[in-house]
Amino acid sequence: MSAGNYDVVIVGAGIVGAALAVALRDSGLQLALVEPNPPEAPATDWDARIYAISPGSAAFLQSLGVWQELDRQRIQPVYGMEITGDSGAQLNFDAYREGLPELAWIMESSRIARGLWAALQKQPNLTIHAAGTAQLSWSAAASHLVLDDGAVLTAQLLVGADGQQSWVREQAGIASRRETYQQFGVVANFVAQQAHRGIARQWFRDDGVLAWLPLPEQHISMVWSTDATHAQALLAADALDLADEVARAGGAKPGALRQTGGAAAFALSLNRVESLVGPRLALVGDAAHGVHPLAGQGVNLGLRDAQSLAQVLIARGAANCGELALLRRYERARKGDIATLQSVTDGLHHLFRNRQPWVAKLRNVGMDMANHVSPLKSLLIRQALG
Repeated sequence: MSAGNYDVVIVGAGIVGAALAVALRDSGLQLALVEPNPPEAPATDWDARIYAISPGSAAFLQSLGVWQELDRQRIQPVYGMEITGDSGAQLNFDAYREGLPELAWIMESSRIARGLWAALQKQPNLTIHAAGTAQLSWSAAASHLVLDDGAVLTAQLLVGADGQQSWVREQAGIASRRETYQQFGVVANFVAQQAHRGIARQWFRDDGVLAWLPLPEQHISMVWSTDATHAQALLAADALDLADEVARAGGAKPGALRQTGGAAAFALSLNRVESLVGPRLALVGDAAHGVHPLAGQGVNLGLRDAQSLAQVLIARGAANCGELALLRRYERARKGDIATLQSVTDGLHHLFRNRQPWVAKLRNVGMDMANHVSPLKSLLIRQALG
């Protein structure tokens, strides 16, 4: 049975866990990263899972030396956003009018993951364990993790970056409150007949929230948050019928669609986690929170977790990196951001699911008013930029 002693052990090498590891490369800490399934090389087809990366997240990835290495031909800047309410109200954002080069970048999950993975291979203070987890316990001095290959890892701090169904969180006994939205996010990619001009579009509809995210070369990525019955119908439709339905739902902007690749769906839920930290423990990413995807901010929220925790650990001074008082700094730094985004996305979800006529009128009037108040629009944009 092999053993290893580390300052920090990170469980999970998804985008957030990997970003945290890279952010700690010059920290002087000895790191271990536990991941049984490293990311595969990206396919030539477009990913089903697409992310809207905020300027703040892009700047973080650039500071890690990862952004510069990504294939620019697979990244689409967002120059504008058009949001349409269920009664035709409009809320539009324009990067040029806000004095910005772009509002966000749309890119594939696999490209970010592989870029981070490539950076990890060059990291001298990191040991990667390609194994699953088996047992986890804590003592006053350390966390103790047993892997399914028999290795025993001891660390001052253990970080759970292992997703929504976090095993680390469960082992630590940290409670989470999951509220299912009784909806699924159906995702698929298309080629548009006309140029999308780098504009992201979103419609609040009776059957859910439909979003079109621009990709290079007139490709678009669709996310349709809808109920189970409609989701199953979308998944069962053939490529021609699905493309026709998605085009009609978007008012035929930008023209006819042709589906590329298959469609997939994932359940939507809100997950509020009781605590982000414990003695010798910290949670990041989906292990620490879950939000509705209608604002497209989930991955950005997780990357801000990674950046914040790395900053706290690097600035720790003489403190042991597993001390609870130190980890509380990370928790305080993140709780407001997490709570705000959860409240906003959850509130919007319930607001647009409400079928009362007076509520419908109020929300659409409010959207139109916001569209004509420049300072409010600027505030919303700055918040989304991260």
